[in-house]
Amino acid sequence: MLREALFNRTPNPVVKKSLDASMLRSRVIANNIANVTTPGYRRVEVSFEDELRNALSSTRLKGSQTNNNHMRLGRSGVGDVNARAYKPNDPTLPSGVNNVDIDMEMAKLAETQIMFNYGLRFNQGTYRKLNASIQGRALPL
Repeated sequence: MLREALFNRTPNPVVKKSLDASMLRSRVIANNIANVTTPGYRRVEVSFEDELRNALSSTRLKGSQTNNNHMRLGRSGVGDVNARAYKPNDPTLPSGVNNVDIDMEMAKLAETQIMFNYGLRFNQGTYRKLNASIQGRALPL
């Protein structure tokens, strides 16, 4: 019960999902960069943010499922949201060989690294506060 309150009723599950999505996106981008000169290669992207936004939206109703064979209704829970790699429908050929734009991939890689670092620092702050409260000491401002 205490574990549930400390770890599952906090932003930690959302941050964990975000870190997982950042790791998947980094691997996908690295693969896109590795194949920048491969003729016919189709770049891959990762979708996550829209699904997470829908899961966290308070304006959408959430149905409850009493049996696993029943159809799900309404928005999904945060636990059901996972990052997904997909090949977008992009017929352009910015490099003339395939649809990988190295400048765009490098920018996305930098953005992904920043998002990962932010999530990691946020989680470290949460655990630092938890550790301080267990030890009965105040955090410096």
